[in-house]
Amino acid sequence: MVSDGQRIQKVLANLGYGSRREIEAWIGAGRISLNGRPARLGDRVAERDRLAIDGRMVRMPSERREVARVIVYNKPEGEVCTRRDPQARPTVFDRLPRLKGGRWVAVGRLDINTSGLLLLTNDGELANRLMHPATRIEREYAVRVLGAVDTEMLRRLTSSVRLEDGEAAFLRVTDAGGSGANHWYHCVLREGRKREVRRLWESQGVKVSRLKRFRFGDVTLPKAVRQGRYAELDEAVVAALRRRAGLSGTRSGPGSF
Repeated sequence: MVSDGQRIQKVLANLGYGSRREIEAWIGAGRISLNGRPARLGDRVAERDRLAIDGRMVRMPSERREVARVIVYNKPEGEVCTRRDPQARPTVFDRLPRLKGGRWVAVGRLDINTSGLLLLTNDGELANRLMHPATRIEREYAVRVLGAVDTEMLRRLTSSVRLEDGEAAFLRVTDAGGSGANHWYHCVLREGRKREVRRLWESQGVKVSRLKRFRFGDVTLPKAVRQGRYAELDEAVVAALRRRAGLSGTRSGPGSF
């Protein structure tokens, strides 16, 4: 929804362009224009206004308030999480349903060689809140590891490991069975740093040969959702996600794909 009195940073954050803080920085850098002039902090925007980022017009949503929607997508290996890829690789957005007056925003990313659960929403503010480290939402992964793993290694992985971007550790690691080159572990993190699961294991001299995320907070990947397919979460689950992100439980009003 956009109405008289909404600040630019709130409107663009809700549309999934970035966090409010990022958009405030864009305003300060002169990247955003409003009705043909450079936007200023404190400017408000309505549906009738002309808003542009780096000269590209922003499609303003209708005044009608849309329902917050969230889908769970089972990402295959080989797909990237960017909207457009310069190497023309397939993206997760290629398979998603079209939205009327909005766009899907990914809640974080999975790298090209990682499969499994990816949440996407039409509510940019919800996506930014869920991605923020302060929410400390658990992400759980199934990892197939090549190399010897012992008790001391698991202790280090759940204690503290120094990576190039700071200290990191799994919240917990459990043995999920298998043997030889097909041994699996389940690992839990409360943050989403780039390639963090792989880097943690590789810091111990072992190699991750398969990596799949199957849980984000209380949302698990449904067994019925095959790779490359998606399912919409019901209103109760979406409301719980919004509350977990510190938002009101609902965004009322009609909405559709």
